[in-house]
Amino acid sequence: MSFLIYSIEDDKDIAQIINKTLLKQGYDVRTFNNGKDFFQAFNIKKPDLILLDLMLPDISGLDILKEIRKDNENEDIDIIIVSAKHMLVDKVEGLDLGADDYIEKPFDLLELMSRVNAKLRRHKKIKRHLDFGNLILDQDKRECYFNHKLIDLTNKEFDILMTLALNNNKVLNREEIFKNVWGTSFGFETRTLDMHIKSIRKKTNDDLIKTIYGVGYKVEL
Repeated sequence: MSFLIYSIEDDKDIAQIINKTLLKQGYDVRTFNNGKDFFQAFNIKKPDLILLDLMLPDISGLDILKEIRKDNENEDIDIIIVSAKHMLVDKVEGLDLGADDYIEKPFDLLELMSRVNAKLRRHKKIKRHLDFGNLILDQDKRECYFNHKLIDLTNKEFDILMTLALNNNKVLNREEIFKNVWGTSFGFETRTLDMHIKSIRKKTNDDLIKTIYGVGYKVEL
């Protein structure tokens, strides 16, 4: 899965530089020049990282920060403030409100990429061990625990469950699951996936994976 970055920056030149730099590094990036457009996109799909300017035309960046951090479900989203405000009090306020880092303008592109790459490494580390309470998936050990019981899954079963868990509450169609697990969306019969999911349900003794008829599958954790 790609690392999704939302950049909120009203200066067109800076926004373009950030966008091009991140794209060249292989990141999936979307750019917004105001808070309204950002929140419309945010409510549809949440990013892994937000680059946040503080001085925007329609809303303060600090207000955006407050709005995001008031929901505990957003705690895994990294937020880096990128601002021309360089006073210590500005940095302290931003960090106290929940920002993970603070970069002053004008900034060096190498420094920006270093900070972004650091967040990517943290993100990958977190994603390798998923703890949903009743379901724990450890990618390093390839172990699955459901309701505190170790479940013996095959590699493909583990990958299917991990793919669905990473997209918690989101319906994935068969093509998306095939692409994530087998590396292709073609060449497999539908029954191949259905049999793996049937096996997961039997081993967990639970309808953990929900069938959304005519669409695909999802888990609700």
